[in-house]
Amino acid sequence: MRVRCVGKVLQNNHDHGVGTRQTGSEVLKARQPTLAVYQGQSGSRIGSTRTTATASQGLADLLPFLGTCPPEASAGIAIPDVHPEDERVWVPQTDTVSFRPLCFNVSQGYYVNLLRVRKSGLLSRHRHPGPVHGFVLKGDWKYLEHEWTASQGSYIFEPPGETHTLVVLPGCEEMITLFHVTGALLYCDPEGEVVGYEDVFTKLEKAKEHYEAVGLGKDFVQQFVR
Repeated sequence: MRVRCVGKVLQNNHDHGVGTRQTGSEVLKARQPTLAVYQGQSGSRIGSTRTTATASQGLADLLPFLGTCPPEASAGIAIPDVHPEDERVWVPQTDTVSFRPLCFNVSQGYYVNLLRVRKSGLLSRHRHPGPVHGFVLKGDWKYLEHEWTASQGSYIFEPPGETHTLVVLPGCEEMITLFHVTGALLYCDPEGEVVGYEDVFTKLEKAKEHYEAVGLGKDFVQQFVR
């Protein structure tokens, strides 16, 4: 089925110099990925491949996907202003801690957000039953249970089953980290007893309440829900 579909696409694009009577194996070979090389105004080459294009041609001569995506597939999310100018987009959790939603995936049980902290000190002690990925955009912080320090540009993977205590380091006026959290975040005491939790649904409800209160409307959050 895929070969027949590719053959149809090629047949409708004579101008690209691809024959229309190729066999399945020839079609697959012809469709191997290539990277266009653009000639800048100075004539310098960017990248290297067998396919070339000039800057004047631009994107007009590049062929997009001509098929269709599954109708059941969710819409994608593209957010140009991850650091919003409108302070109301940040959802406060405490006087010094807030988050900026990027994705609430209610069907798979994860969320992606920016966590912002504007004061040094202990933020939270928690356990993760699911994996967490983090990328530090600003500031410095660490877990008391680890020797390493996360600074701007650091990537962190937190495996399921880990319990740690997040501390924003002294002298850090603002910490911002992108977190991709799967499952719940279980707040616990020093002995590991769970005293609270947070997941995609509690984050979603908190965002709805905040956006309604600041005049953006509770439906403002729907752009992040998948």
